[in-house]
Amino acid sequence: MEQTMMRTYGDYRVLEEYLQKIGTRRLFLVCGSSIQKLRVDGCFDALNKRIPVIRFSGFTPNPKYEDAVRAVEAFRRSNCDAIIAVGGGSAMDIAKCVKLWAALRAEDGFLNQTPYPNDFPLLAVPTTAGTGSEATRYAVIYYHGEKQSLSCEECIPSAVLLDPSLLESLPDYHRKASMLDALCHGIESFWSVHAAKKSREFSRRAICGILENLELYLQNHPKGNAGMLEAAYLAGKAIDLTQTTAGHAMCYKLTTLYRIAHGHAAALCVSKLWPYLAERSRGTELEDTLSELAAAMGCGTIPESIGKFERLLSSLHLETPIPRPEDFLILQNSVNPARLQNTPIVPGMEDILALYRQILSKGGAAECRQRHLRKF
Repeated sequence: MEQTMMRTYGDYRVLEEYLQKIGTRRLFLVCGSSIQKLRVDGCFDALNKRIPVIRFSGFTPNPKYEDAVRAVEAFRRSNCDAIIAVGGGSAMDIAKCVKLWAALRAEDGFLNQTPYPNDFPLLAVPTTAGTGSEATRYAVIYYHGEKQSLSCEECIPSAVLLDPSLLESLPDYHRKASMLDALCHGIESFWSVHAAKKSREFSRRAICGILENLELYLQNHPKGNAGMLEAAYLAGKAIDLTQTTAGHAMCYKLTTLYRIAHGHAAALCVSKLWPYLAERSRGTELEDTLSELAAAMGCGTIPESIGKFERLLSSLHLETPIPRPEDFLILQNSVNPARLQNTPIVPGMEDILALYRQILSKGGAAECRQRHLRKF
């Protein structure tokens, strides 16, 4: 599906023109309460004088199935003919559920039914540079505390508006965590078993864009914000083709158990998964892949690229959660083996447990890296 791409810097006439072009009569806006701090909020207030804008914000971070059901019900009552998501991954996930489930029977359980195409346009306006959800066919919700992954081409937004000014008010922690999410998308997509020439080009461009814009982005500079937003979009294009791997499969329970941001959890997992894969790649095709990934990271060797990622993660001063003894079994049992299959070397459950112990060990990073360096 060909997306309509729009770019602006705080001027939303392009959005109004697009809505007029597609004949929107009533607009269903999915957004969090933080939209009130953003300039785009005024755009919808002004737009509401010409096109009714019905807002839905009744969802939590890492949205629940019940949140999505309420959104679908609100959409049906609204008689809207277009959907727009303004926010991070949670807003996108809810909007995608509305798009997928709008014509299904709630009493049959939305997760039990196969969505079918409808004519409701879905627009995406990301307010973080991280999830890449504006480019993907995936949505995530939680049902009875368990992650449910939805995958359907209908989820891919028909139009995307990239506005770097929306990143200006990002809290420091979420700025860092969302960037790490995008970087992990690029890295995991690169080594995914489904990777191909096209996806690797998206991954390469995303990784390069993230590293090139990192310093200015962390300084909240307009140029850095613009570059990071584009890089996150490219990383989303990459994982739309390949899906993520064990790094993401292992990170979801870290997010909910310790209440840390998704990108933070993903980076903790990737930092240990990467040397795990490298140690087992000698003389295989994976070694060539990881060497190409090292080059995309601007490094000459695999150990250098692993070290660069670890130093980046360390430089952000994000805290490692402190586990309880019983947490390791909870974490191990949370990983669905089916979601590990995109990984080029699929870790067994004992390996998963060992990786979690490394992830949650404050001294594990240096020890793991030194062990890896000795093998090369």
